[in-house]
Amino acid sequence: MNRETMLAGAIAVVVAVSVLAVAVVPGAIADTESDPVRTGHLSIQEVAIAPGPVSGGTATLQVDTRLRHARGRSENVTLLVRAVHLDSGLVETTSERPVEPISGDREISVRQNLSVERAGGYRIETVVYRDDERIAEGAKEVRGVGTLTPEYARTSVKFHWQGQSGLPPVEYAIQDAADNRTTLNVSTFLTNEGDAPSEQLRVVFTVRQADSNIVADRSSVGVGQIAPGRTAAPSVELAVPDGYNYYLDAVLWKDGVIVGTARSVANLNPTETVEANQTVREVGIEVGDFEEDRGGAGGASGPNYETTVESGDRSGGVPGFGVGVAAVALVGALLLARRRT
Repeated sequence: MNRETMLAGAIAVVVAVSVLAVAVVPGAIADTESDPVRTGHLSIQEVAIAPGPVSGGTATLQVDTRLRHARGRSENVTLLVRAVHLDSGLVETTSERPVEPISGDREISVRQNLSVERAGGYRIETVVYRDDERIAEGAKEVRGVGTLTPEYARTSVKFHWQGQSGLPPVEYAIQDAADNRTTLNVSTFLTNEGDAPSEQLRVVFTVRQADSNIVADRSSVGVGQIAPGRTAAPSVELAVPDGYNYYLDAVLWKDGVIVGTARSVANLNPTETVEANQTVREVGIEVGDFEEDRGGAGGASGPNYETTVESGDRSGGVPGFGVGVAAVALVGALLLARRRT
């Protein structure tokens, strides 16, 4: 038998064995058309955090997670986002959301809202699960949540002067001076920095004695609606005792909520001056100057205060005792000494 005959016989045997294997063992030769789809690759591309609705006690953090998908197809994907308080390490809130099946090379955005306490800072942790198996995770910190302004306290109206330019945010002029009392014309400037007309606002002006912080007079004035980019200048008249220094406080109100404050000073004492950011000092004053006065500016009645004030003289005298009381005490002591002798 020659070589060619032997090679042909071997080929025939291999073909016969292959045909028999296909007939006896189904699937022995793989079907290329029935290959399963490959599982895609998922990763966290970016996490963006923005403030949402804010109330007095809580703030909503809007978390936008960008997922990067490559190759194949991913199903049964879940995205978990939680807020962990930076100080206590406790989980404040958790949000879990299923993700629609992803295929091909692309990015998708998954948005979730987290409601947290409006205080401190948080670590926002993001975890990606596929078939209940963790495949990607990341974290991002956000601080100063307490500085977010609630919806009810927001306004586009601001005090025009805030001290950077050297101009006082609250001004005053001497309107009248008589009978140891001075009438001040107190005013401020409010600018609407928004793009729409402002709400109905009002300003409460208060004059406080600088050394004691006692309110000498107070008055309120309506501001009305301020057009965009315009400035209003509300003013009132306040009457105070002569010879003292005062803080001039202006408080901006919107629908029963304080939305802004400003402070300046009025130095009516020629021997001493104060500044708006100076620490209040305790000194002896005459409280009687601040008792209720119903004859003030505009007929407004002043506040009635009851307080105890320590004397500024610490040389050993007893506050509240005059010369007559001391003389009576001295005579009594002499009579008692004479009886004992």
